[in-house]
Amino acid sequence: MTDPSPLAPDTQAAKNLLSAKAVRDRSHQILQHGLEGRLAHFAVHLDRLDACADEVVATIREAYPSLDVPFHARWRHFAAGDYDRWGAVVHGATWTNTGEMARAAFDLAIVSVLLDAGAGPDWRYEEGRTGETYARSEGLAVASFNMFVSGLFSSHPEDPFRVDADVLLSLRPEDLAEGFQVSADNPILGLDGRVALLNRLGRVVATNPDIFGQNDDPRPGGLFEVIEATAENDTIKATAILDAVLTHLGAIWPSRITLGGVHLGDTWRHPLVDAPDATNGLIPFHKLSQWLSYSLIEPLEWAGYDVVEIDGLTGLPEYRNGGLFLDAGVLSLKDPAEANRPHAVDSTLVVEWRALTVALLDRIADPIRAKLGLKAEDFPLAKVLEGGTWATGRRLAKARRGDGSPPLTIISDGTVF
Repeated sequence: MTDPSPLAPDTQAAKNLLSAKAVRDRSHQILQHGLEGRLAHFAVHLDRLDACADEVVATIREAYPSLDVPFHARWRHFAAGDYDRWGAVVHGATWTNTGEMARAAFDLAIVSVLLDAGAGPDWRYEEGRTGETYARSEGLAVASFNMFVSGLFSSHPEDPFRVDADVLLSLRPEDLAEGFQVSADNPILGLDGRVALLNRLGRVVATNPDIFGQNDDPRPGGLFEVIEATAENDTIKATAILDAVLTHLGAIWPSRITLGGVHLGDTWRHPLVDAPDATNGLIPFHKLSQWLSYSLIEPLEWAGYDVVEIDGLTGLPEYRNGGLFLDAGVLSLKDPAEANRPHAVDSTLVVEWRALTVALLDRIADPIRAKLGLKAEDFPLAKVLEGGTWATGRRLAKARRGDGSPPLTIISDGTVF
């Protein structure tokens, strides 16, 4: 058999952007421009990084006195209010092997992460079983969890704990609106965008049964078998998770930029990004794909695999981590008036903010570990985020703005933040 033909140069260049390495490398390019004063919108103050690390360490010690910090993942939000919702599902499920459990966990994580774009400051979710009210990420998680266990996404009445492609394909805005308790008095941002994203997920899963239906009807959880196949001696690299997510779920994202026939997903333009090929001026972030990858680590571990090289993934460029650096003074706007108006996700300002966030999360991880007396292998970036930068970003936002809103307002379509 002859080797397959080499990819066209533009196609190969585009595929190189579908990696955490590309996110990291190009984000650090933007940080270097910031340190040299060349960015249009932000100034960088590395002299404030140590004080920012102190804020994060204070948060970690308050929340995790033993320093036993879990990974940053959707599973933390499923336990909002100190209620182990997933544990209750595991206790009541009729799975007969770890593969069935893992597919269900993948189903839940994938759908919930895809629904985890910013809900907006006015939306709330009231959970009947606990009587608690949740907002933002926790609210979206609890709401999506309850939709999942109710069987909303299942086409098998005898098995509610699953997500089926045919259900996703037919999902309507009013279905999600009911699940999210949306009303005139309880609006949520980007509802149509979220529904369209799940519809596209259904289409991708349904039309690729060889990927998503290896041991069942086509379902997002079929990605478990794809990632499982990369295991060597029961060990799976975190980057293999992201590779599978970007390769097999990439087509679900809105087609913002396509290069060489490749949909680049969460990839944007910035004039200072330098590359020797057709990707010059392009910077990827893959925020939701990486958030999903972090959230698939634990289901793989529950299935008996050891996930390694977790720091191969990057920090997440979203408004809590990004807000941390603005509120702590590590970043400042060159024009303070820009804080008073909303910005589109493809604006140079937002692209700069996100890139600086990724690079500064790399920079702040080591001083945080040093202050805690921990090594990188014992405290990977996934724990820095959870312990951590995300929670500190939320805490500082609440202290500075009573409603806890981020320092910058982003116009979101429900598929980025």
